[in-house]
Amino acid sequence: MKLNEYIEITNEDNMELMARYPDKYFDLAIIDPPYGIGESMKKRENTVSDKWKNPYKKQHDQKEWDKQAPDKDYFDELMRVSKNQIVWGANHFISKIPYDSSCWLVWDKKNGESDFADCELAWTSFDKAVRKFEWLWNGFQKQKPETRIHPTQKPVALYAWILKNYAKQGDKILDTHFGSGSIACAVHNANIIDKMELSLVACELDKDYFESSIQRVKAALQTQSLF
Repeated sequence: MKLNEYIEITNEDNMELMARYPDKYFDLAIIDPPYGIGESMKKRENTVSDKWKNPYKKQHDQKEWDKQAPDKDYFDELMRVSKNQIVWGANHFISKIPYDSSCWLVWDKKNGESDFADCELAWTSFDKAVRKFEWLWNGFQKQKPETRIHPTQKPVALYAWILKNYAKQGDKILDTHFGSGSIACAVHNANIIDKMELSLVACELDKDYFESSIQRVKAALQTQSLF
């Protein structure tokens, strides 16, 4: 589905999507794949124990997409079709990425005393130093809430920071695990505000998430900026 001249999202298996593209077609792959820690099997509800008393928090259906991380064949294909990569959660499956990196990204969630992880890590193919992004998140953006449509949803602001620091003018971006669609909102903002002329090709296998994310991105395309 082509949402506009620079964003195309499909409901399909990521290996089928990548098979259609030649070597090094994409300038940058930014992915947030399953970590293989069973997060999708947890039933989340609004309770009084929610420290942040998040009015945007919702219960998610239990699914099985996070039972295991992508295998080595997936990463071989990802690195075939893209020149550079940013892979969230790689600390859970680093043995499947056969390259060392000096440049890890650290998302400091500023959670404080909670049962959530203090940070999330992303492996990158860039020859740069470790960098940290601080953004309060507890399944939502506390200062300017985003409706949560996916249990592992990341904030638009995080993707905006990545694009600002690691994407170049006119880059072709790939996302093989579209999820909530935050990356598309960030690409839209970068094109409207910073005139970056980025393009995004992405896919989501789960039909429910695909449909929800499409509606979210369509709404974002009607605005100048989501944050």
